[in-house]
Amino acid sequence: MLRWVALVLLLMLIGLQLELWSNHGGMSEVANLRAAVKKQQDENDKLTQRNQALAADVSDLKHGEQAVEARARGELGLIKPGETFYQVVPKPAASTAAPAAAATTGAN
Repeated sequence: MLRWVALVLLLMLIGLQLELWSNHGGMSEVANLRAAVKKQQDENDKLTQRNQALAADVSDLKHGEQAVEARARGELGLIKPGETFYQVVPKPAASTAAPAAAATTGAN
């Protein structure tokens, strides 16, 4: 009788172990869910930092005249009355030098 009880308990243990390691809800799914949770937490941390930066920017714009002025100058190109606007345009180096060199060699 004791053998049969031990055999049944052993079979139940083997069945539970198989279920734990292989089927739906097993250890592989737990590992996948932990990885997904970690990825979501990392994304949430990035978004939290972004939200904090945006909140600080909004606060600066609401309470600081300098922030509004800096944004207007940078994004919209606005100038104050009495200021002179200068735009510096860099010379294209390679595109103008090549045709001039070709024109001088062709004239020889």
